[in-house]
Amino acid sequence: MTNLSYGPGYAVKWQLGFQDPATPIMEGIINMHNDLLAYMVAITLFVTWLLYRVVVKYEYNRRKNSTYVAQRPKPWKTVWTMPESATTIEVLWTIAPSFILLSIAVPAFALLYAMDEVIDPAITVKVVGHQWYWSYEYSDYEKTINFDSYMVNTDDLNLADGQTMRLLEVDRQVVVPVNTHVRFVITSADVIHSWAIPSLGVKLDSCPGRLNQTSLFITRPGIYYGQCSEICGVNHAFMPIAIKAVDLPSYVAWVQTELANA
Repeated sequence: MTNLSYGPGYAVKWQLGFQDPATPIMEGIINMHNDLLAYMVAITLFVTWLLYRVVVKYEYNRRKNSTYVAQRPKPWKTVWTMPESATTIEVLWTIAPSFILLSIAVPAFALLYAMDEVIDPAITVKVVGHQWYWSYEYSDYEKTINFDSYMVNTDDLNLADGQTMRLLEVDRQVVVPVNTHVRFVITSADVIHSWAIPSLGVKLDSCPGRLNQTSLFITRPGIYYGQCSEICGVNHAFMPIAIKAVDLPSYVAWVQTELANA
């Protein structure tokens, strides 16, 4: 089976921002982030402009009628009168935030619904967290394929085999086909872990005595790295995750090899 690696499924040096997305969910998360960032920048600029106008542009004198009027000596200063009531602006500063929140809530709820939706999967993979490694089980075939996945120590990295990621390479990668709905059922054998792969937009707690599930639809081949994201003991930092997405013929060949060796 060819060792496919398209696009960085990991953080690169000096990276600012998200990893390259490989699932529709991660693309949705990035788009949602960018939309929210645009709102935040616009609101920040507007409030900064208002603050500038108040601090720099106006000087006030207190009058007996409790009205503030700009001083006249400097011609560049704008005349400003504080009205006793301003119905229009009061309505605007109530309605405008409501529309902004509504425009954020609609796509946010749609994304949350999509993240929780588990479409009828073609493959189910069971994931079990341990201190400090992961176990995987494929049970959709005549024989069960199961294996443990341990981190490869730095001194044992096989550069000739493409193992170049320190603290991220594992001895057994999880192999799944691209453009296929894959369900992951996640639990733990001891303490709480968290199964997280940033490029795939997944982060799910691995809890003892509980089954959590998520669905992945990977759109392009590659190797995608993740780590345990819940402090689980002294070696928490040394239980990485590696998902290898391949085309369907390569996946079938891998399954046949694993079944023959089972």
